[in-house]
This record gives sequence, C-alpha cells and structure tokens, in this order.
Amino acid sequence: MAVYVDSLRDHGWRHGPSCHLIADTVDELVEFAVGMGLRPEWFQPKSSPHFDLTEEGRKLAIQHGAVEVNQRELIAILRRIRAANKKGDFE
Repeated sequence: MAVYVDSLRDHGWRHGPSCHLIADTVDELVEFAVGMGLRPEWFQPKSSPHFDLTEEGRKLAIQHGAVEVNQRELIAILRRIRAANKKGDFE
C-alpha cells in the first residue's frame, strides 16, 4: 500500500498550481490526508478518489512519505486502482 503525489500543474485554480494525492485504497488515502492536516470533506470521491494539493500541500505530503510520480505513472496507478475496484478489490 502506498500514497502518491503527482507533479504540480497549472489548472487555472485560484490557489495556483496544484497536484493530486491518491492512494491504493480510499481508507489509506483519507487517513494519510487527515494525518497531514487536510480536512476529510476535501476528499473528492468521484471519478478517481483524490485530494487536490497546493504546492505547499505537495511538499508536506512528500515529507509525510508520499511517493512522487509523474503524469504517466499517475495514470497507470489510477488504471490499476480502477481495475481492482471493478473486481471488488478496492474499497
């Protein structure tokens, strides 16, 4: 089990460039995010369960042990998670 953070990108978000925090399971993701000070209601369950992070949040996630991945790696992880979810393996 792991938690991942991708590279910062400018999505036109009012807080500046942002990235995504994802994990192998929703429970692990929420526990990790809350542990680093994010609020549970910031969780975004639709499509691909994630939290959006600012540049400061990304640095904090890495300090807490999140694995840095590039966009290609992030997409591969999300595909793996979705496939597991369809099989009923992902909670």
